[in-house]
Amino acid sequence: MAVTRLRPRLDPATAGPAIHALISELYPICRSITGDGIRQTLARLQKEIPLEVSEVPSGTKVFDWTVPREWNIRDAYVKNSRGERVIDFRRHNLHVVGYSVPIHATMSLAQLRPHLHTLPGQPDLIPYRTSYYEEAWGFCLPHRQLERMQEDEYEVCIDSSLQDGRLSYGECLLEGASTQEVLVSCHTCHPSLCNDNLSGVCVAAFLAKLMAGVPLRYSYRFLFIPGTIGSITWLARNEDRARKVAHGLVLTCIGDRGNFTYKKSRRGDAQIDRAVGHVLEHTAGDHTIEAFSPYGYDERQYCSPGFDLAVGCLMRSPHGKFPQYHTSADNLGFVDPLSLAQSAAAILAVFDVLEHERTYINLNPKCEPQLGKRGLYSAMGGTDIRQAELAMLWVLNLSDGSSSLLDIALRSGLPFETISAAATLLSQHDLLAPAPT
Repeated sequence: MAVTRLRPRLDPATAGPAIHALISELYPICRSITGDGIRQTLARLQKEIPLEVSEVPSGTKVFDWTVPREWNIRDAYVKNSRGERVIDFRRHNLHVVGYSVPIHATMSLAQLRPHLHTLPGQPDLIPYRTSYYEEAWGFCLPHRQLERMQEDEYEVCIDSSLQDGRLSYGECLLEGASTQEVLVSCHTCHPSLCNDNLSGVCVAAFLAKLMAGVPLRYSYRFLFIPGTIGSITWLARNEDRARKVAHGLVLTCIGDRGNFTYKKSRRGDAQIDRAVGHVLEHTAGDHTIEAFSPYGYDERQYCSPGFDLAVGCLMRSPHGKFPQYHTSADNLGFVDPLSLAQSAAAILAVFDVLEHERTYINLNPKCEPQLGKRGLYSAMGGTDIRQAELAMLWVLNLSDGSSSLLDIALRSGLPFETISAAATLLSQHDLLAPAPT
């Protein structure tokens, strides 16, 4: 089946602003691992892509875990004795510890202090804190603000609910010629944090919208799930579907101006690992390739030994290694439209490799065929002639049924797109044929 090259369809001048605009819309929503915030986010994404939303009841067993009770919040504040909101959830949703149980009480500053969280080393920022699996409550605020708080009687209110409900996640399936799937996963559970991970959410939605209707070799499944419990829940409910995942990427922290970082799958040498490494080598300049570790994002669930899926994690600045991480500084100004567009383009380039990866047999293997008499030296217009010639020679030499186009690209040091174009041209002149599968 002939498939369309995906990369030329992305215009960075329009892609970056479009992705950033969607981030701006979703930024104010208070999300958590369950609740109305996630449903509101998924409803907005449904306006962009055909997204199927699943709801899993609280108390559902998913392997060794249990779907938690649903948390929602309407308001929260700390008022001084003059009735002034010195901490106000309406001003920034990071002010409340995620999953805080409801409280309405009056207390002294000394009584309140154990429930106040700050970053003394970053005194002007609000930290992001959660309490998913233990009943607790708290507020987050800049350390300088805490230092200014005086002894007083404070009214403390968190108008929240924690009760049986549902865990919500969304998935968008783009069907290709094959039932084998490329999995794209991002976490939707963070509140007003742009790089971690509205960048991943909105780039994934942009890609799904861009690729809809394009002839595809693989089927592509885009998952929008709460972190950890979401991937565990999806895997528990979709063990048969998981077996169809041939390649996968977790997308996170891909909107800042840092260099790309790729964390390999547990296998370490899966085709997705090789494809990402090749694309970054040829398009991204300085970048980092990390070995798999069982710590991080949802790749650790997909790569658990009972599944061992070929799923890596693509980032720019890695989680925990940029000062804005899990703070109020991870805001709309921290994510960059050009970086978002470059991230989307890099992912499309990886998909392009997966879509066009093939193994061929040289039909004229005894010495080089005469390319000049076939007009092949100038046939790859727009490409560096010397590089095009080299690509054809490499493809002819290594197409013995044991080396794929990606193998040839990696060995030759030439871009996959050039190798693939050379193979297409040679096939048109009856010098190559697909290897038997």
